[in-house]
Amino acid sequence: MVHVWQHFSTTPKLRVSLFSFLLFLAVSLGDDGLHRTRSVSPSTEETVETYDKYYNYADLTGRLQSLAQKYPHIANLSSIGQSVEGRELWVMRITKDPNIDTPGKPKFKYVGNMHGDETVSRQVLVYLVEYLLAKYGEETRITELVNTTDIYIMPSMNPDGFEKSIEGDCNGDSGGRTNARNVDLNRSFPDQYEGTRVSPDNVPEVMAVIRWIQENKFVLSGNLHGGTVVASYPFDDSASHQRQGHYSQSEDDSLFRFLALVYSQNHPVMKTGEPNCPDTPEETFKDGITNGAQWYDVTGGMQDYNYLYGNCLEITMELSCCKYPPAAELHNQWDLNRESLLAYIEKVHIGVRGYVKDAISGAALPNVSIVVEGIRHNLTTGKYGDFYRLLIPGTYNITAVVPGYTTMTVHGVQVLEGKAAELNFTLAPVVSEAAGSTTVTTYSMTSTNDPNIPTTTTNSSNPTPVQPQEFRHHNYADMELFLRKYSSEFPSIVHLYSVGRSAKNLELYVMVISDNPKVHEHGEPEFKYVANMHGNEVVGRELMLNLIEYLCRNYGTDPEVTKLVNNTRIHIMPSMNPDGYEEASEGDVKGYRGRNNSNNFDLNRNFPDQFTNITEPRQPETIAVMNWLKSIPFVLSANLHGGSLVVNYPYDDDRKGITQYSQSPDDKVFQQVSKAYSQENPLMHNGHPCEDLYPDEYFKDGITNGANWYNVPGGMQDWNYLNTNCFEVTIELGCVKYPMAKELPKYWEQNRRALLQFIDQVHIGVKGTVSDIGDGTGIPNATISVEEIDHNITTAHTGDYWRLLALGTYSITASAHGYKPVRTYATVSKHEAEVVDFRLTRIHSDQNGQPLEGPQPTQNPSEKEFQSLIKDLSLGQGLEQLVKSTATENSFRYRRYNEMAAFVRGLTLNFPKITSLQSLGQSVEFRTIWALEISNKPGEAEPSEPKIRFVAGIHGNAPVGTELLLEFAAFLCINYGKNPVITRLINETRIVIVPSINPDGRELAVEKECTSARGLSNSHGKDLDTDFFGNASQRVVEAQPETRAMMELILDRGFTLSVALDGGSLVATYPYDKPVQSVENEGTLKYLASVYANNHPKMHLGDTGCSNNGQMGNIPDGVMRAAERQSHMGSMKDFSMDFGHCPEITVYTGCCLFPSAEHLATLWAENKKALLSMLVEVHKGVRGVVRDKSGKPIVGAIIVLNGGVRVFTAEGGYFHALLAPGNHNIEAVADGYQQQRQEVVVSSYEAANSIIIEFDMDNSIFGLPREFVVASAAASMTALVVTACIIWCVCAAKSNRQKDGFHRLRQHRDEYDDEIRLTSMGSKKSLLAHEFQDESESDEETLYANKI
Repeated sequence: MVHVWQHFSTTPKLRVSLFSFLLFLAVSLGDDGLHRTRSVSPSTEETVETYDKYYNYADLTGRLQSLAQKYPHIANLSSIGQSVEGRELWVMRITKDPNIDTPGKPKFKYVGNMHGDETVSRQVLVYLVEYLLAKYGEETRITELVNTTDIYIMPSMNPDGFEKSIEGDCNGDSGGRTNARNVDLNRSFPDQYEGTRVSPDNVPEVMAVIRWIQENKFVLSGNLHGGTVVASYPFDDSASHQRQGHYSQSEDDSLFRFLALVYSQNHPVMKTGEPNCPDTPEETFKDGITNGAQWYDVTGGMQDYNYLYGNCLEITMELSCCKYPPAAELHNQWDLNRESLLAYIEKVHIGVRGYVKDAISGAALPNVSIVVEGIRHNLTTGKYGDFYRLLIPGTYNITAVVPGYTTMTVHGVQVLEGKAAELNFTLAPVVSEAAGSTTVTTYSMTSTNDPNIPTTTTNSSNPTPVQPQEFRHHNYADMELFLRKYSSEFPSIVHLYSVGRSAKNLELYVMVISDNPKVHEHGEPEFKYVANMHGNEVVGRELMLNLIEYLCRNYGTDPEVTKLVNNTRIHIMPSMNPDGYEEASEGDVKGYRGRNNSNNFDLNRNFPDQFTNITEPRQPETIAVMNWLKSIPFVLSANLHGGSLVVNYPYDDDRKGITQYSQSPDDKVFQQVSKAYSQENPLMHNGHPCEDLYPDEYFKDGITNGANWYNVPGGMQDWNYLNTNCFEVTIELGCVKYPMAKELPKYWEQNRRALLQFIDQVHIGVKGTVSDIGDGTGIPNATISVEEIDHNITTAHTGDYWRLLALGTYSITASAHGYKPVRTYATVSKHEAEVVDFRLTRIHSDQNGQPLEGPQPTQNPSEKEFQSLIKDLSLGQGLEQLVKSTATENSFRYRRYNEMAAFVRGLTLNFPKITSLQSLGQSVEFRTIWALEISNKPGEAEPSEPKIRFVAGIHGNAPVGTELLLEFAAFLCINYGKNPVITRLINETRIVIVPSINPDGRELAVEKECTSARGLSNSHGKDLDTDFFGNASQRVVEAQPETRAMMELILDRGFTLSVALDGGSLVATYPYDKPVQSVENEGTLKYLASVYANNHPKMHLGDTGCSNNGQMGNIPDGVMRAAERQSHMGSMKDFSMDFGHCPEITVYTGCCLFPSAEHLATLWAENKKALLSMLVEVHKGVRGVVRDKSGKPIVGAIIVLNGGVRVFTAEGGYFHALLAPGNHNIEAVADGYQQQRQEVVVSSYEAANSIIIEFDMDNSIFGLPREFVVASAAASMTALVVTACIIWCVCAAKSNRQKDGFHRLRQHRDEYDDEIRLTSMGSKKSLLAHEFQDESESDEETLYANKI
């Protein structure tokens, strides 16, 4: 260790001598000081912590001893030395198995009470010890932390000074700051500029800590002080020793700032940056952190020593303004610091970690320097060859260097937020040739004179192909270096990429070999080999590396290789299970060690299965491969295994789960490609693979149907066939799973021809392009079906396809949404694929592809350009490229209401031209519910543009959606004007974002509570998602204020689509939440949910994996009807459908309702693409204008979709409706106009069809022609008038006769007098009745007469 101290040689010789003596003394005393573990004498029973008293030395000793006795399985108490006055410097080690060193656990330490009168640290560290021990086994977070971290806690580095200090002394006037020899311990460490200035005899405490640091490879540390509230980071001094204001930057300055922020931002007072200390009221620290020297210069500080000479990063935390506050404040101090203390420990697990081993012996290599390019600060490996290099997220080139070994550099190491990346080095010894040894990095090709190894003859006219020269087992580091080497050496034909990471964070590398390796070329098939799926089946892994070498070195010289590479895009994944490989051992014949991944799951039983429900959680390797296979149009594949010698083809299982032949629709094709491999392997085709191990096993022609061999549910080959265009077989390469390295040349020779021949099988069958007859563009996702084979494939993004077929003649049909299908015949030969192109005609076009008669909207160049943009974003990697090209710097955290409100207001202040902020109303507790509009003309009505609504926070206990939408809003605003795609989307869309519907509930919710209902409801205890009722008859009580605010927004019928974010599961749901037997337009609603799920890296796989809330199981495509998840009435989704006429999907972003803030970055990465996909999707479906013959727009017309769902035309007669891909019927209805019908075709990748609906005046009355009804009405009116005239004339004549009769009676009264007297009253009545009778009988009389 003397060489370390020589860094101080710039000081005078006397100082160097003193320094050397001090070091010698420190090291020589090591055995007596550090390694003496004090015997723990019996002590009193541990008492319950009261947080109301300080522990003096005797109390502290007793307390720690009691805890060590109580928790011996995770706690060990020892002393690293003694103070001046002989007090022990106690350290509590807390970890699983605390009495031994375990590889793979980084060491962390806290040191408190370095200044004896700064006492808060002493107590909170005791409380931390108690907390870790008591919560172990109870809280998952603490249990994981203790199991994975070697934690050392020293409550008091200066026990002598503490005994002199006085409670209540805030300024340190009592003299307890220094040790018993009046020396400041934090000015007594060797300094980079001043060397050492203190006699070792005066600082035994410092000497003990130096020994402790040097003998332990601590990774991260915290030094706790008092006197203000701030986190200080190196360097503490500078060469100039300027008293204040000089920023002394270390090589890891960004990392130190990050670590300091971790502590400060979790401390309620410190994060404000305003400690408000009485003696320095004006002192502030931005974000609660400071560079040490910038604050004030400290020479001989402990934190700088740790960093420069201890392999350890340390910061200093000042915990309180008062150095020795009254004991009554201790409980509050513990509450203020608890989360910061824990969060800071957790950061020991960031960056890069791994091991360095000898390539020959596999032995661990200690003291290897780990060098990060661009950071001039190295650390060294520990005794187990382990290292832990803390780094902030980024991409790094990392090198391992040690004398006597070849230096190894790994380029492009990706460090992400969260757990450290795994990076292992295997260093080859450098051996002098003069010593007579051979090189250890290359191996000679084994002679093929052995009669048991068949040889292959080649045409003498062609050069003999160059054979691989490296035959050895490659561990992960070695394999990675090999791949990078060939990627660098052959860049014109090679491209190296990763499809994801293993459970232990190792890259799943894929090497592409082709003449244009980085892109899919139209017409060129995609082929893949996947090896080492079972970690202990290693032959495939080594053969893939051999194949890479063979293809690269023979390209351009060997005709066969050159033709394959020029006409095929070959993807090679040497290891799908790198974690398992690292556990396996050479010589394993038929064992299981290393077979599974590091989570102990068999990856070849982990894929969704057609017959069996796979309940095991989907593994990261499986998820990565599934996403990979869906992103590239693979045609043919082989999965390389070991343990037998046979080609196994689908299906791998059957419905009954028994061993019997399970035939796929393409059984003939699978047999053909399987034989193509087995016939080229001189041993395999014999059919007797492993006579010594399995003497009864026989496979005719060296091939077998999977289920006929044994049932494998959840296998990868079946999933390939059923879910992609890819035909995959499984090839068992040998009887021994992990043969000795010396056997590897034999395996290459046996399989070389077969590997090449199998790749060539991708060129059999039929291939071609499906295009639009009108404009000649390729049609993606068109279906290619073969008569009598019940298995279709689809075209790639540019319309090209490959359909593997056995020899014969076939009837083949190409079809696509919106096109008339075309059928033709093709004959497949054995030489090469038959080219069959299809040109399809749109349904509403003539035979030349031109639109049929009728009003057609005119398109300007800008509209055509936008339609092309939507297509590009919907196909291939368009959306993925947008995501990658629009990365924004962000610092994720949860925002309380006030900060959220300030954030959205800040967006309007910073981006006033594209944002508008509106208050929808207020919550019960009078918090404003904000709606942010993002558009090129915010606040203005633009009915021709689709309007999309993003909402979150209806349940306050699930705030992830709120943070995602805030980040989404910032992302859009920041990229507006910078990224042309984002700019165009905003210009063409009206985006409304409501980040928090239930701000009151959010204030009550608690971080890291994954299943708690706290904050779910509003302040009245009402679940707002059960409060949306449109009919008064359905409502029992008055709507909540939050509900009313959202209902008013929803009832603005201008919205085309709504997306609501929630939590507690991983699924996308569509209407309805209420129990209904059938859902109108369900196909469209389900499709919209699937668009989101398909653009989410995990959701579309359908594996919820929510063990925390019991929501386990497989959900097909990650989509379900909401009522199937949790049926209830009064949901916002249902209200939006029924009364807002807007489809709404609800996205549940993760299993945990309120995950820790450190997960937000990952959640944003998972949802960013999906959120953008909704901005693209809202421009699809059908849109148009409704007008009359004169061109006048008709507002309020009803557009009926497929006879059910209705939308309404807005100002200008515009309408827009989202529909699933396919053919749809549209009816338009408006008062006074004839009903109109149209059929439209909707594409999954094209912008909305724009149509014009023209109304005629309605010429029908009561369903009869208008002319007939008018003529009939006129005739009827004429008849009525004539009839009325006749009646009037008759009545008039009768009236005259009546008048004449009465006149005669009056004139001849005398003449009739006698007659009248004789006549009775009845006779008079009868007379009068007959005299005056006419046709005007009363209604009652007529009715009575009729009854008689």
